[in-house]
Amino acid sequence: MAEKTGIAARREKLRKEYWPNEDLWTGKKEVGWFPAPRTLPLILSLLSLKHVSQKKDPSMVYLDLMSRQRGEGIIEMGHEADHAYAAGYEGRRAVRTWQERMKILEENGFIRTVKVGNRFKFVAIVHPTAAVQLLRKSGKIPENWWKAYIERKIETKEPTYEQREKKNSIDQKVVRLGASARPHIAARRK
Repeated sequence: MAEKTGIAARREKLRKEYWPNEDLWTGKKEVGWFPAPRTLPLILSLLSLKHVSQKKDPSMVYLDLMSRQRGEGIIEMGHEADHAYAAGYEGRRAVRTWQERMKILEENGFIRTVKVGNRFKFVAIVHPTAAVQLLRKSGKIPENWWKAYIERKIETKEPTYEQREKKNSIDQKVVRLGASARPHIAARRK
């Protein structure tokens, strides 16, 4: 096994010094957890601001949704009462309260939904960087929050909105050659 160097070695020493017998969360060899941007705490704090959600904080609903997606950015919703409970809502108004927060998330560009009947059936998680950019353009983001967010993105090497847009436009220009891209060849093979 390779010897740890740099920051990893320092943190290993700290763990051994201060918490030698604790079962610490590392994410290694774990199941049942989800990947999230390192800016997630800031995003949750943004969602709770009155500029964004008035007095109806949707941050726990967003966290629940993030934890349910499995890498495709799409969630097939279960019972709304279960989602409401996971987000901290109980009682007769739990589902209604949860639905109001879902609407706030969609209005602010963090999710897109498909309803079947009166209930949410599918939810798409919009990339947080794109959702934050939309709020920035609409003037809903306080300058001090924005500075903290940009600082954290730099620290974690998370791409900016502009960097993501540039990469996405380059990726879309790449033409993939397959049978559908070459119908004349597929037709000759018949």
